[in-house]
Amino acid sequence: MRRPLIAGNWKLNLGPGAAAALAVYLRDALTDEDAVDVVVFPTALAIGAVAAELDGSGVGVGVQEIAAIASGAMTGANSAVMAREAGCTWLLTGHSERRQHFAETDAGVGAKAKAGLAAGLYPIVCVGETLAERKAGRVDEVTQRQLAAALAPLTPDEVALVTIAYEPVWAIGTGETASPEQAQEVHAALRAWLRAHHPRVAETLRILYGGSVKADNARSLLGSPDIDGALVGGASLRVGDFTDIIAAAR
Repeated sequence: MRRPLIAGNWKLNLGPGAAAALAVYLRDALTDEDAVDVVVFPTALAIGAVAAELDGSGVGVGVQEIAAIASGAMTGANSAVMAREAGCTWLLTGHSERRQHFAETDAGVGAKAKAGLAAGLYPIVCVGETLAERKAGRVDEVTQRQLAAALAPLTPDEVALVTIAYEPVWAIGTGETASPEQAQEVHAALRAWLRAHHPRVAETLRILYGGSVKADNARSLLGSPDIDGALVGGASLRVGDFTDIIAAAR
């Protein structure tokens, strides 16, 4: 049985003060949570403040983006090693917004996952198709190409530490959500790909759904057999909505 994971991607929202305040509310609301893994991804500038409030709470903290190197001439980038020192235990990589706005490549996602693992971070690797790719019948081709590239640099032991997040690009921040049937179909195809290429971890590796996940659709999505949790965007900024999604995962 795969333990559910609910991750909150705060994106470019909340400075250190507001992020710390939200972390306090979340910490207090989840004092008795023992059935679901929870992690939040604040902005890089708020990581220290959030990690301080969540220390010892059981709620993990992650970094939204890193460079593929630990240090050096990479102005404006984040380091996995420094993120770990600041209190992070998770890494988000391959998000469609990074691919779209920052020219993130499939190979780059794999290099960053490798760097994160070397620093002690658990990567959540995002894959997903655009609306045009879905209409062209290329969902499996695109998502499996992205996943293959992300896992290519990793050893079998490292692959076992990865979480996948399927985020259809057309459903991120649009209010549109893949139906439970659509999401399950892609999740099942990704798991079948894992059985063929990484059979050792195919049944244990978690695959999350992301894309306009809300309190009112979480239960139907999370009831699907191959959906092991959610990567939540806007709703993770509202404690009540986020905790309702966590409750649905139980």
